[in-house]
Amino acid sequence: QGKRGMKLTNTQKTCLVLLAILIFVLNSSFFWKAMYPIKYQQEVAKASYYFGVDPYLVLAVVQIESKFVQDRFSPKGARGLMQLMPETAKWANEQSGLYFPPTNYIDEPNDNILLGTWYLSYLLDKYDQDHIKAIVAYNAGEGRVDRWLRTGVWDGTREGMRDIPIGETRHYLSRVLYYYERFQEIYKDEF
Repeated sequence: QGKRGMKLTNTQKTCLVLLAILIFVLNSSFFWKAMYPIKYQQEVAKASYYFGVDPYLVLAVVQIESKFVQDRFSPKGARGLMQLMPETAKWANEQSGLYFPPTNYIDEPNDNILLGTWYLSYLLDKYDQDHIKAIVAYNAGEGRVDRWLRTGVWDGTREGMRDIPIGETRHYLSRVLYYYERFQEIYKDEF
């Protein structure tokens, strides 16, 4: 028989329908938002706007630091959604002029996000809006980053990431950038 006589089997028809459904699902924002959920969207939007920080960067930091779990504690003592160390939080609270009560800036989601976003803003200002250096400093501390840059250990670029002396920090930068890019794609119309 010619081409006109070719018929699809029921299995082939089922496969085509399933393929069409899969393509539809993979192109739906609902699917991707379910795969990469966020919380505290209003708090992040407010803090980002107030301090001039990209909300997707804040979301990525929160994702990596706490996975949006507000009562997360690290073995090193960092606390809250943005995993602020108590000393850093206290310093940032004073420098920012926010003056939250000590338990609030660690445990209250809105205050923790505001203070963590202020700290990101501070680091971005210090490093001329270079989010790569700011992310690394958020994890490793600005003193280390300054030393690595000054001594040529790390050139401060994403491409030179493998030269960051601390494996945890290299991994941290890679994960924050991954989520930063995913959140920009998935939630592009929401901020």
